[in-house]
Amino acid sequence: MKGLWDTQHIQPRTDVGLAGETIPAMFWNGVNQRGEQVWMRQKKLGIWRAWTWKQTGEAVREIGGGLLALGLARGDCVSILSNTVVEWVLADLAVLSCAGVSNGIYPTDASSQVHYLCEDSQSRVLFVEDDEQLDKALEVRARLPLLRKIVVFDMEGLRGFQDPDVMSLAALRGLGREYLAAHPNEIEERVAQCRAEDLAILVYTSGTTGKPKGAMHSHAGLVFTVRGYNTLVAQDERDERMCFLPLCHIAERMGGEYFALYTGSILNFVENPETVPENVREIAPTVFTAVPRVWEKFYSGVMISLKEASKVQQAAYAWSIGVGEQIATRVMAGESVGAGLRFKFRVARALALDNVRKLIGIHRARFLVTGAAPISPELVKWYLSLGVPMLEVWGMTETCGAATGMPVQRIKPGSIGQAAGYNEVRIDEATGEILVRGPNVFMGYLHLPEKTAETIDAEGWLHTGDVGGIDDEGFLRITDRMKDIIITAGGKNITPSELENELKFSPYVTDAVVIGDKRPYLTVIIMIDQENVEKYAQDHDVPFSNYESLTRAQEVQDLIQGEVDRVNAKFARVEHIKKFFLLETQLSAEDEELTPTMKLKRQLVQTKYAPRIEAMYAA
Repeated sequence: MKGLWDTQHIQPRTDVGLAGETIPAMFWNGVNQRGEQVWMRQKKLGIWRAWTWKQTGEAVREIGGGLLALGLARGDCVSILSNTVVEWVLADLAVLSCAGVSNGIYPTDASSQVHYLCEDSQSRVLFVEDDEQLDKALEVRARLPLLRKIVVFDMEGLRGFQDPDVMSLAALRGLGREYLAAHPNEIEERVAQCRAEDLAILVYTSGTTGKPKGAMHSHAGLVFTVRGYNTLVAQDERDERMCFLPLCHIAERMGGEYFALYTGSILNFVENPETVPENVREIAPTVFTAVPRVWEKFYSGVMISLKEASKVQQAAYAWSIGVGEQIATRVMAGESVGAGLRFKFRVARALALDNVRKLIGIHRARFLVTGAAPISPELVKWYLSLGVPMLEVWGMTETCGAATGMPVQRIKPGSIGQAAGYNEVRIDEATGEILVRGPNVFMGYLHLPEKTAETIDAEGWLHTGDVGGIDDEGFLRITDRMKDIIITAGGKNITPSELENELKFSPYVTDAVVIGDKRPYLTVIIMIDQENVEKYAQDHDVPFSNYESLTRAQEVQDLIQGEVDRVNAKFARVEHIKKFFLLETQLSAEDEELTPTMKLKRQLVQTKYAPRIEAMYAA
């Protein structure tokens, strides 16, 4: 595919980055070396504000000084309850610069969860984003005797609010300036005291099977992994990234904040989760990391727009994407692309494909990165057909993010790539489970030595819970979670994720959970894409009054049946989905059925909707 994209600028690199064996040492080296270069941008009130490395250092220093004034000791934990904003990064780096432990809390978590996470982590200070998050903290603070202070990023909506346990971020910075005037070298001393083997951050698992567990990561593990990332998806100071996934999740914390810190890539923060499509077109990132749900949404938007286009535009797209598919097929087969096809592709880009890329906002992207959940191979092929390589990575909280990655020279949709050079990956012969070993593997679960021993064996192999295989080129493929594999009443082993990914490739399906373990046939629970299905209903004069009535409309049922039929046609008869039902409630991250990363919780959904599931098998 040489010549169709800049593969040279995607190759593994070891010649960029910062020295330092801890995250704060690395950060302060960055401040000293990069000074007036822009590191972060955030849009507020319609204006993008830039943060240079020097400005970031000043803010981190003052916040750190404020924490020291509040008595934060070496090894004390501080939690951050906020959406993904610049202040999250400032607070995180300030805590680490004080040799403290930083813990993130999802902004969608309820007050009871905030209490549990602050109590379990023994947090001394809690940063919150605004009045909404402050309400959660105030509701539980009486049951958190170790909590000394709550610090609010955004005081809008809190004018006149007075509470001795609450202060604004601006006030904390002022306190820090006063403290550092009297103790000018204490931040530097704390950074020097911070050791590579020290606990740096806690990342709590989503808690889909019980209470969340605090995964412990040392500075050594973080620094080792972030350096290794540049051998997977090379970046440098020329790159611009989007920062919009939750920073309390390992993906954005490592692949966003810390990797950008190491490489000098510019971090652009979206206004809020709802403005991602608009902001990505403004930013036009050169590297774009997202979860499959985002890529599915972009694809759906293009497909819906195409239906409204003229016949000429539709024909131009059909021809152009056809040319792209020819090239994608050759790339996936490891074959060369001839001069004639290269010329046709240049025409295809000018005719339609460049416009599609601009519509999404990926026209400057050197490559796209997808991870955190399985993605449909067809979706990867579609982006490849646009001329933008999509590289799938796989990992988990416990592996400090990516443990495998797709090389740009050999893209195999349906695979999670090869083992990253910084860790070992193998398949357990007895169970088929994927095992990982390396310095990137976490220290263990906080306060849970038994759970840690269950997860990391005596030889240091992390048992991931994912089942998969490996081919003769070293490419890994996940078939499913060990606990999710379906064995039908007829004894057929089925991996539900393959069917679910095919369903989610539809612009009308947001998520799906396939049922069928010990059952005579497969069924599925589907969550529709509200925006696209509503538009379909309006275009076809389908009457509805609310979300529930929309899901019950016969025309919508028929629409989804068509999508199920499309998927069934790709699988053997024994794997066909016989029945489905649509969730009648519009879910958000606050609902118990969804994880904070907006994935349906398989076990909870099956339990909660057991009567409806049984009804699909009643006949």
